[in-house]
Amino acid sequence: MTDDVAGPPRAVRAPIVWDIVTSSVLLVVGVVIAGALTFFAFFLVFASDSCGSGGTVCDTGRMGAGFLVALLGPAIATLAAIVVSIVLMVRRRVSFWVPIAGIVLTVLVWLAGAGLVVSGVPGATF
Repeated sequence: MTDDVAGPPRAVRAPIVWDIVTSSVLLVVGVVIAGALTFFAFFLVFASDSCGSGGTVCDTGRMGAGFLVALLGPAIATLAAIVVSIVLMVRRRVSFWVPIAGIVLTVLVWLAGAGLVVSGVPGATF
């Protein structure tokens, strides 16, 4: 016969209501921002308008990579922020900072993708 000796019961943390509400609202804001940036990514293809005219040779590989980063990057960053936030909320840890970091990361990823697109066109700037 085996005796299972259990240690002292673990203290259960109370849910942090203000953190859950704040995180949820910020996650919704993050999803809206990611959707807007994904919509704006479609307009990056207009950067290629000058390609081929007047002898302008563009780096289409770089432009394509930048377009994909700007198109898919915000969704991936936002999805990662959602997953990490949910894990922290389930574990009853403070999580409001994750959607904020996700929003910042989403914007930075989109800007990096837009920068790649623009850098593929000689003489183009933001």
